[in-house]
Amino acid sequence: MIVVAGESLIDLVPADRAGGPLAPLTPRRGGGPYNTAVALGRLGEHTAFCSRISTDVFGESLVEGLREAGVETAFVQRGPEPTTLAVATLSEDGSAGFGFYAEGSADRLFAIPPALPPSVRAIVFGTCSLVLEPGATAYEALLRREAARGVLTLLDPNIRAGLVPDAAAYRARFRSWLPSVSLLKLSEQDAQWLGGTPGDWLGSGPASVVLTRGGGGLSAFTAAGGEVSVPSVPVEVVDTIGAGDTVSAALLHALAAHDALTPRALGGLGERGWREVLSLAARAAAVACSRPGADPPYASELAGE
Repeated sequence: MIVVAGESLIDLVPADRAGGPLAPLTPRRGGGPYNTAVALGRLGEHTAFCSRISTDVFGESLVEGLREAGVETAFVQRGPEPTTLAVATLSEDGSAGFGFYAEGSADRLFAIPPALPPSVRAIVFGTCSLVLEPGATAYEALLRREAARGVLTLLDPNIRAGLVPDAAAYRARFRSWLPSVSLLKLSEQDAQWLGGTPGDWLGSGPASVVLTRGGGGLSAFTAAGGEVSVPSVPVEVVDTIGAGDTVSAALLHALAAHDALTPRALGGLGERGWREVLSLAARAAAVACSRPGADPPYASELAGE
């Protein structure tokens, strides 16, 4: 089983990119960890979501979306607090920015769950859930606990700078997580904001670092000193919402196919294996970018390519 821990929310996406700031908004299920869980479910991985979701109408829709994707909800906590809203703005190239309405929302009140079952092979963390307190402290404790018992951990910081109250404090906290991280996945923009390099981070704990460069493709860096890169897959971009989250899911799906969902096996994956893993992730991201909102591909859409 793969567990994804973090927030779910509702993205409010402009229905017309040319409509200006008062363009009609379309609600879509979202949140980085939520998107990753749905993507894993669609790819056929045994997946569970670990979070706190509102009992309001948006929360009910979010839970329904998990079940539609075949994602287990046994680790989902529920509460009466409102669902976080993220208002998206889209640039001419389809890249997205977000403004968040998260004060007092359900996902901020996440509490660390009891011991997860031995069947858990990997667990994913990232995005707003590692910034917004008091939930961030609970997710951090879960990351450290699961890493200590040998579970493969994937961290995707997916920086939302507008939510970070103290950039220096967050960067220090990020560095403190690295000894508990097996696979660090981040965008080129994340790397620039954090002010580090793959070499810096590899020396702090992760067995591998995957860097996404949008149209410039993806690269994997390993503790053994290797670097493997693949190009992006050409596609007409509708928007980039959920593309990075889809990459996280596709990486784990491909690593599972290579029997590399343990920290030791991940560190031993060679150049050919990484090229295959990254290529699948690039194809999955292209599908996600070809349609509006967070709408990751199903396994059937990637089969035979």
